Amino acid sequence: MILHLPLFCVFYDYNFRKGKANKFEFVDGFMKARLGDYIREYSVRNKINEDIPVYSVTNSQGFCKDYFGKEVASKDKSTYKIVPKGCFAYNPSRINVGSVDWQRNEERVIVSPLYNVFSVSSDLDNQYLYYFLKSDIALCLIKNIATGSVRDNLKLSMLYEFPINLPNIERQKEIVSTLDKLQSIITHLRIQLEKLDLLVKARFVEMFGDVINNTKRWKIYLFSEITISRLGKMLDKKSQTGKSKLPYLANFNVQWFQFKLDNLNMMDFNEKEQIEFSLEDDDLLVCEGGEIGRCAIWHNEITPCYFQKALHRVRCNKSIIIPIYLAWWFKFNCDNNGFSEIEGAKATIAHLPGAKLKKLPISVPPLTLQNQFADFVKQIDKSKSILQQELDKAQMLFDSLMQEYFG
Repeated sequence: MILHLPLFCVFYDYNFRKGKANKFEFVDGFMKARLGDYIREYSVRNKINEDIPVYSVTNSQGFCKDYFGKEVASKDKSTYKIVPKGCFAYNPSRINVGSVDWQRNEERVIVSPLYNVFSVSSDLDNQYLYYFLKSDIALCLIKNIATGSVRDNLKLSMLYEFPINLPNIERQKEIVSTLDKLQSIITHLRIQLEKLDLLVKARFVEMFGDVINNTKRWKIYLFSEITISRLGKMLDKKSQTGKSKLPYLANFNVQWFQFKLDNLNMMDFNEKEQIEFSLEDDDLLVCEGGEIGRCAIWHNEITPCYFQKALHRVRCNKSIIIPIYLAWWFKFNCDNNGFSEIEGAKATIAHLPGAKLKKLPISVPPLTLQNQFADFVKQIDKSKSILQQELDKAQMLFDSLMQEYFG
């Protein structure tokens, strides 16, 4: 029998709260050991306030030096915890998002007194444990067990009771070697994709200059003179009948130059609204709030599809301006504080209302140059597509192996 991940988490959580976790045996010979038999708390304070580098642990970078910058430079750090090389550390209220790592940077560092620090037995490979703590099964356990405790903290005593599949040390190292190689490939592919994005940015500036200050003195148009734009439908839960529910794009569905379509919401659109809020090929969807100006070009990825009030639908007069140029115009402005003067942009949540959008001055180069840029972007997109496919394959294999090794 295979016990699926969510079911296992619930079942294990029940046993944990009943004090039976150390007796729990996983099906199909999967669970092998209690983690607490292989890790021990390391609680040594920087009592004499030595000048030891201050680190933090994040979910994306692991141990990070000077994460808090100069803020801690003058603090009394005598209560900070020492983390020797090879020890793990985590913030009990952040481990649920994967903020855990083992210290491999310096002989000793110090972390906030809030952190839990522990050492690892020689029978458990550090990197093997790191991968386990980053696995879906561990994150699921953390979420289920920590929920309901003080600030959803995961105490070290809770971590002790986690079941871990523990082959011999040689096999652990083989597994780590395989995962490390895959992770290296994934990192390399992501870097290559980032470099291609930087190449497009550089090409844009090379061709069009600083479009905020219009350094190349292109002709200036008001946004409303070269586009037709409007906001989407306001979501009114009271008027929803469920009789004509259709998919729509919200702010979070629009990322830079792409759409996240795996979590589309639905709402009612009557016949008139289906015409009014429809999407067509080459429509530019621009975020009205949050990261104002974030945008992507629609290419009928899903039909039919509509859009919500948090987005502007922009249709370009293609005899003057094309969507790909306008999209990168927005990107340049967002990256260089081009919208800082817009009223509301400095508020907690920035906004780009329709009236402000229509009055934006747009520097517009000749159409021939815009088309040359579009051709360049198409070539880069082809290269990105190939790299993305390779990245997806590598990530799928990595995720599959993580599931195989850890559950």
